[in-house]
Amino acid sequence: MDINFEYYKIFYFVAKYGNITKAASALGRNQPNVTRVMKLLEAQLNCRLFIREARGIRLTEEGEFLYSHVEVAYKHFLNAQEEISRQNSQRYGTVEIGATETALHLFLLDILHRFKQDYPFIRIKIHNHTTPETIKHLISGKLDLAVITNPFDVPKMLSGIKVLDFEEILVGGSQYANLGKASLALEEVKEYPWIGLGRESATYHLYKNFFISHGIDLEPDMEVATSNLMLPLIVSNLGIGFVPKKLALPLLEERKLIQIHLSCDIPKRSIEIISDKGRGKSLAADTFYKFLLKEISYNDISE
Repeated sequence: MDINFEYYKIFYFVAKYGNITKAASALGRNQPNVTRVMKLLEAQLNCRLFIREARGIRLTEEGEFLYSHVEVAYKHFLNAQEEISRQNSQRYGTVEIGATETALHLFLLDILHRFKQDYPFIRIKIHNHTTPETIKHLISGKLDLAVITNPFDVPKMLSGIKVLDFEEILVGGSQYANLGKASLALEEVKEYPWIGLGRESATYHLYKNFFISHGIDLEPDMEVATSNLMLPLIVSNLGIGFVPKKLALPLLEERKLIQIHLSCDIPKRSIEIISDKGRGKSLAADTFYKFLLKEISYNDISE
């Protein structure tokens, strides 16, 4: 099927703006011309891509499917065009990174600071999703690489490098100070209100299985979208929950949090960098990836 690539560019703008007039303006074309091209594209693909509505257009199921691919391709073309137009392409461009909240705070922030000192003109876009969502976006091509927390199953087309082990602890607000006086069995704390990540996250399933392995079927009383939201809720005495020890330490020192010691071992956690080994990286993304590996190697030697 020989379809003019320009049709896909016009389709991208129409789908992006949800309005043919706005798309025509952004493209510097007239509305009838854009409408004609969209009809030609639909005819060549033998399907309907848009449904006209009072305020613009709505994508059909086929239109949504096509847009999910065209959007990725168009962004890659723009990134390539931008990098090639620079004399020193290694020091320019954009890197799309997927990162969980925990990976961002425990590992990525310090490295980003050093990277931007060395490469101030490389733009960084960070997308914050759960681990399963981040893996999905990486496979689809929307991300150059990802820094995520386990547990997760790495699909065969991806490669992973472990960069950091970290410890989680059970904490509560000052109202739960009585729980910090002795080591407790998991059974002894199950009746207290629990705060945890939502069931779409890998962390939810990790602790769900942890409780089940101890004969306890426990659901959080309060679910949050990101781990960054847990600490304020726990400090406000709305419940207890597992959080990274490093993030909890300042609040423990200020006595806004108390650590609840358990007689059983808490699951071990780690952070990994994952990338699509079958897809080439842009020059900017490759520069950042190599910078990450260099930082990891340096830290290993230092330790």
